Amino acid sequence: MSKMKEIRDEVTIKFAGDSGDGMQLTGTLFTDNTALTGSDLATFPDFPAEIRAPAGTLPGVSGFQIHFGSKKIFTPGDEYDVLVAMNAAALKTNLPRVRKGGTIIANTEGFDAKNLRLAKYETNPLEDGSLKDYEVYTIPITKLTRDALADSPLGTKEKDRSKNMFVLGFLLWRYSRDLKSVERFLESKFANKPEVLEANLRVLRAGYHFGETTETFTTTYQVKPAPLPPGTYRSIMGNQALVLGLVAAAKKSGLELFYGSYPITPASDILHQLASYRHLGVKTFQAEDEIAAICAAIGAAYGGALAVTGTSGPGIALKSEAMGLAAILELPLVICDIQRGGPSTGLPTKTEQADLLQVLY
Repeated sequence: MSKMKEIRDEVTIKFAGDSGDGMQLTGTLFTDNTALTGSDLATFPDFPAEIRAPAGTLPGVSGFQIHFGSKKIFTPGDEYDVLVAMNAAALKTNLPRVRKGGTIIANTEGFDAKNLRLAKYETNPLEDGSLKDYEVYTIPITKLTRDALADSPLGTKEKDRSKNMFVLGFLLWRYSRDLKSVERFLESKFANKPEVLEANLRVLRAGYHFGETTETFTTTYQVKPAPLPPGTYRSIMGNQALVLGLVAAAKKSGLELFYGSYPITPASDILHQLASYRHLGVKTFQAEDEIAAICAAIGAAYGGALAVTGTSGPGIALKSEAMGLAAILELPLVICDIQRGGPSTGLPTKTEQADLLQVLY
């Protein structure tokens, strides 16, 4: 059966599932593949907590949002054109953001009696008509993953970990992509695990060919390259960019870089990554608390270093007295506020501009 191809100017997709469903990796690989096509893009990962909520519950939902297009993209998008829901909780959490007429791709195994109960659904939304305003496709992703790996020596649990590759393969087919960049990534990541590599490649291709061969899907989509200036581009997150900027600033100023910090989501990445630059003279200090972290940075500033401390909203509140000390001493100090939802201890895994009034005033 021949497929029609539609051209879209921009698309917003949300991958959502349990913390262990691999949605962050799926979204990251789809993003890398999108960048190679020349589209402009912006992403918004809803990364999971270090301490995971119970599987199937609403607090346990992890997601990755990508907005890409053939024009300049400035935000990760407001409403979703496509929602991939690996279970009932993922649907319930994200449905309010799906535009009317948008597409919902649901993993049917994630809507069994247990998942519906955990998501506080009284009836199955895939069957009760509540999704009539959306284009809904139900796919038995878990079953098709296991079928693709029927002769694999891996156990059922290991096989099911590959189901995110089925989703990725299908979405790459839907948006007229090839699999080469993902295959290269998998070959590098699992070079020493041939059975796991074979499983992921097989499921990735199964998802791709499912779109090609099933008659359920009659249309593929294409987003053309954006008119971006020629040059070398890289995929980078804000914390990574900040780390590179701090190291570069230290080198350009001729100062020794000191970073004192207490681990806090979502700022901990800065401490981790700066620690890997000690060969460039970077000194990192993991303090016992927020107050000790900023006081150590103040001491480094007094000693002539490029002194930096980083935290999030709760840490900014705790550091406020020491900020006053740095101000009255007139010591140069860089304070990085990697914002998350607030107030108080807030929402550790929800990025948000919740500290603006606190840091400005």
